[in-house]
Amino acid sequence: MIRKMGYAWHLRQLMATQDMFQTSDLIPHLEERGIHLSREQVYRLVTQPPQRLSMDTLAALCDILGCQPGDLITVSVVNREVAKTGTTKRGEQPAVRRTTIRRPKGL
Repeated sequence: MIRKMGYAWHLRQLMATQDMFQTSDLIPHLEERGIHLSREQVYRLVTQPPQRLSMDTLAALCDILGCQPGDLITVSVVNREVAKTGTTKRGEQPAVRRTTIRRPKGL
């Protein structure tokens, strides 16, 4: 089994504790700290977990919200069985299947 990691993104909840309820409320605070993101980028940052996040943006968010990175992100282990190539359940060998090559008629 491969150990799969997951995470939860808590930016919206932390914004609410600072009375910021609209994604656009975050834009001027980010710009004060030299982070220039479009409205769409800020919307995505607030409404869905980011796949990539610059350290500058993370530091700015922590400063704005008065929190630590661990308050924004909760990491967890997602125990999910991932099939490995060439095996089936728990190391069993797959059934052998012979391949038949057929030539087109007339050759």
